[in-house]
Amino acid sequence: MDTGLITTLIVVGVVVVVILVVIGIYLWVTYHSLVALKGRVDQAWGEIALQLERRAELIPTILDTVQGYASHEKGVFEAVTKARTETLSAGDAAQASSAEGHMQKALKSVFTVAEGYPQLQSSQAFLELQSELVATEDKIQSARRSYNGGVRELNTKIRVFPNSAFAKNRGFTPAQFFETNEPAAIAEPPRVQF
Repeated sequence: MDTGLITTLIVVGVVVVVILVVIGIYLWVTYHSLVALKGRVDQAWGEIALQLERRAELIPTILDTVQGYASHEKGVFEAVTKARTETLSAGDAAQASSAEGHMQKALKSVFTVAEGYPQLQSSQAFLELQSELVATEDKIQSARRSYNGGVRELNTKIRVFPNSAFAKNRGFTPAQFFETNEPAAIAEPPRVQF
C-alpha cells in the first residue's frame, strides 16, 4: 500500500473518532444539564406545594376566627373552603394555577368581610393569622418565580435544535408554568391593613 493512502486513512480515521468523541461529549453534557434543570424544576415545585399546603392549613383557623364575627357570610366561607379543597387536590401546575386564581378571589372576599368588623380587626389572633398568611403568600410568590424561571430555562433547552431531537428521545417534555387565568388575582396577595 501506498504510504500516502495509509496516512490519509489514518487522518480520516482520527477525524471521524474526534467528531464522534465531540458528539458524545455534547450529548453527555446536554443530557446531564437537562437532568439538572428537571431536578431544579421539581425542587421548585416541591417548594410551591409546601407553601400551598401551609396556606391551606392556615385557612380553617382564619375562617373560624372570621366566622365568630360574621357567621351570616356562609357563601364567602363556602367559596374559601371549596378553593382550599381545589388547591389541595391539584395534581399538576395547570390544576394548581386554576385553583390559585380561585383561592386568591376567595381570600380577598374573606378579608373584605373582615373589614366590616372592628372588633375582629383589633383581635390579636386575627392579626397574627393575617401576618402568617401574608408571609406565606410572599413565599408562594417567590417559589412561583423560581419555578417559572426553571420551567422557562428547561423548556427553552428542550426546544432548541439539536437538543430538541435528543431531549424528546430521552423522555424530556416541556413543563407547565404555574400561572393563572386571572393574573390580577395573584399579582397582589390578599393584604388588608387594619
